[in-house]
Amino acid sequence: MKITNLNQIPEQAVSHNPAIKKKVMLSLGDLPYLTNFSQACFAPGQVAGGHFHADMCEVFFVESGLGKISINGTDYELKPGVCIAVEPGEVHEVSNTGDTDLILTYFGLRTP
Repeated sequence: MKITNLNQIPEQAVSHNPAIKKKVMLSLGDLPYLTNFSQACFAPGQVAGGHFHADMCEVFFVESGLGKISINGTDYELKPGVCIAVEPGEVHEVSNTGDTDLILTYFGLRTP
């Protein structure tokens, strides 16, 4: 068992844009197949540049704010309540298009 409190977790940089901050609630090795369970805060205008994962799926849930996620060149709207799953190999880029913080809770799963 592992218990974490989001309010007590230190911020760290998102690897795809160090200016974007995240809090990691669960890390690689905490649960089978899970790479991370995190919450990221994108300030207005911030972008996590396009990238893909060869061996990982990612699931994003929009807590608050507005943005877009581009997956293989197609844009999808991000707004509160939206959940998007990205498959291995899909190039994805997340950006805050609103005027308030975009808060995403997300996790990654290793694939065979």
